[in-house]
Amino acid sequence: MKLLCLATLLGLAASPARQEIEITVAAGKTNRINVPVRVPVAAGVTAATLTDASGTPLPSQVTSSSELFFILPSLEAGKTATFKAALTVGLSPNSVKQGYGWQPSGAGDFTELSFENRPVLRYMHKALDESSKPAREETYKVFHHLYDPMGKQLVTKGPGGQFTHHRGIFYGFNKTTYGAGKNVDIWHCTKDTHQAHEKVLSSDGGPVLGRHTVQIAWRGEGKEVFARERRELTVYNVPGGQLVEFASELTPVIGPIKLDGDPQHAGFHFRAANEADAKKTYFLRPSGKGDEGKEQNWPGNKEQVNLPWNAMSFVLGDKRYTCAYLDHPQNPKEGRYSERTYGRFGSYFAHTVEEGKPLVVRYRLWLQEGEMKAAEIAAKGADFTDPPKVTVK
Repeated sequence: MKLLCLATLLGLAASPARQEIEITVAAGKTNRINVPVRVPVAAGVTAATLTDASGTPLPSQVTSSSELFFILPSLEAGKTATFKAALTVGLSPNSVKQGYGWQPSGAGDFTELSFENRPVLRYMHKALDESSKPAREETYKVFHHLYDPMGKQLVTKGPGGQFTHHRGIFYGFNKTTYGAGKNVDIWHCTKDTHQAHEKVLSSDGGPVLGRHTVQIAWRGEGKEVFARERRELTVYNVPGGQLVEFASELTPVIGPIKLDGDPQHAGFHFRAANEADAKKTYFLRPSGKGDEGKEQNWPGNKEQVNLPWNAMSFVLGDKRYTCAYLDHPQNPKEGRYSERTYGRFGSYFAHTVEEGKPLVVRYRLWLQEGEMKAAEIAAKGADFTDPPKVTVK
């Protein structure tokens, strides 16, 4: 009898506790359609069951950073919506994660994010290989590949092709100075300079998002580590395309670090696959739609600074895609923009990273099949820079 009572008590202790919260989302000045919503929750919360005001369940996900995420289907400007979330505190042994999931390659050269069986994102992190010039070229920087929304093909470029140093979704600066005046190029990764994957800091998967945070060493003269970067990539389960958020925190190891360059060789960039047809590429800017095969660049085009967004529409095979690039106002300014019709675009800034003051940047990319209108991109920009307001009780 005592053993039975003890087993019962242990079973109760192991059972996850439940809490309920009410979430109010205010649209603000913008009509909201399929917008990720973030709700901070207490440490120890591992899962949630979310319902709207009518009792209809919505997919939700609690991440390792103690945040509850869900996708707000629609909400008119000026309106509010209320949701209830039943939170699970503690382990839930019967819960099965569905949706996004990370899987390393057999050789350990990359890690791939899939949604069920559909590939979404691929993190390329093979260790530096200096056995030959081609081997080093292939491995001197880490980056992320992006698949088309259907998961049929990669829409981004890897090593080789036109400008081999261009790699999918990537970040670097060709004029980097650290310590006592050591100058390196961590865009082209010349001489000893390179970016090296060190470890995965966290990884999340589920029905709403796939996310990982990785630690990357920035190595300079003699391969010494002069900075470490926490790079976080998040893909949200939003219908109609791929919504990717890039966040980076760069911390000096040998500081201060001066980051500089030019629009073509510095900053955060997206590079379409090498097969993109330059004659059919055009750019859609806040000022209007450009012509196919035409580009604008700072400083020749003085207006190409501090754009809230830019978009590149390009053709691969028989399909046209549009990639929208969304800048965050808290990123260092001025942001100087680059466009190349062969399939690369992005922006850079000049900034000195002092010891004890990490550099934090955030960007979003939206990729979809077909063309877009300026108002559609501006709305996605507003979702990023001025998201719906959330209150919890």
